[in-house]
Amino acid sequence: MKEKVILAYSGGLDTTTIIPWLQENYDYDVVCVCADVGQEEELDGLDERAKLSGAEKLYIEDLTDEFCDDFILPCIKAHAVYENKYLLGTSMARPVIAKRLVEIARKEGAVAICHGATGKGNDQVRFELTIKALAPDLKIIAPWRDDKWTLQSREDEIAYCKEHGIDLPFSSSSDSYSRDRNIWHISHEGLELENPENTPDYDHLLVMSVSPEKAPDEGEEVTIAFEKGAPIALNGQMMKLSDIIRELNKLGGRHGIGIVDIVENRVVGMKSRGVYETPGGTILYEAHQQLEELILDRDTYTEKLDIANKYAQVVYEGKWYTPLREALQSFVESTQEKVTGEAKFKLYKGNIIKMGTKSPYSLYNESIASFTTGELYDHRDASGFINLFGLSMKVRAINDTENN
Repeated sequence: MKEKVILAYSGGLDTTTIIPWLQENYDYDVVCVCADVGQEEELDGLDERAKLSGAEKLYIEDLTDEFCDDFILPCIKAHAVYENKYLLGTSMARPVIAKRLVEIARKEGAVAICHGATGKGNDQVRFELTIKALAPDLKIIAPWRDDKWTLQSREDEIAYCKEHGIDLPFSSSSDSYSRDRNIWHISHEGLELENPENTPDYDHLLVMSVSPEKAPDEGEEVTIAFEKGAPIALNGQMMKLSDIIRELNKLGGRHGIGIVDIVENRVVGMKSRGVYETPGGTILYEAHQQLEELILDRDTYTEKLDIANKYAQVVYEGKWYTPLREALQSFVESTQEKVTGEAKFKLYKGNIIKMGTKSPYSLYNESIASFTTGELYDHRDASGFINLFGLSMKVRAINDTENN
């Protein structure tokens, strides 16, 4: 029997072409794995397409809830945002997909895993670091970096497929955006976005959302409940996380929430420009942060801001299965024990407007914070505090005066 390779399969032209290419260049039996992470792409007919292309078998794996519970939720709790804008939609999805590729490789007794990520992008790093962390013995095949891969265009790939008896209705046109979608977001690259001087054509580009200008003239109120940092209910209705995200995507998309145009620094060193739609995720991050600012003490809150940046970088770079990510997660989890309560806000033309936050663990004390003197705070106590807090500044000023 031939050795087996596991192929991360989408059903698109690239991964369909890779099936006969692997057979021709490596003499493997190809087992395809299509991961459903909530991308809402049509999965019907994929089995027939994979078999027609020469695959031995196709797995269609629903990973949506695992993605939400084990990868998205930790990032919500951490408030992980890469370069202050990107909510890590693709970054979080790759390790859960690669994890399942490894699991199926073990089940099938495969010797290699193949992915279709290009040599310019971040995804090659994310897929391969996860595979190395979970299955260091498996061979990794990346056709776009392989000397045996000589195809340079969609036309080349279509011709290659036809030469191998695969005549599928793929378009040779490349006049569309390069997109990646899952339950958390959709990203857009290419076309006018390749020049950072150009304004995005939002009428042509947006999929999950409308632009704020086209959002309704009436705002919409939303309440999200959290327990220990995890979203548990939307507008009073208990839901699992994946359903909360789906509903918030509809609400946020309708009101133009979470559209970000960013030039980011890729892992491989280049800058790239993309537009991200993350309507539900943007709302969840804002609601979670509203609760944290009410509950966490200043020192913990400040430290968590630094941890959030580091956490986002680690996830962006594909280092999910590392001791560092796990250690950062331990810190984050310890901060979430009392992040329980409700955040209420209004969605209006791209804005999330705070309308009130409550928690049984709130550190906000009206008696202290009020301008009216209360029992817990004596204004005169501030004099000694300020004298000590500013002592070094006063001493330096005195020295400067004496030495001039």
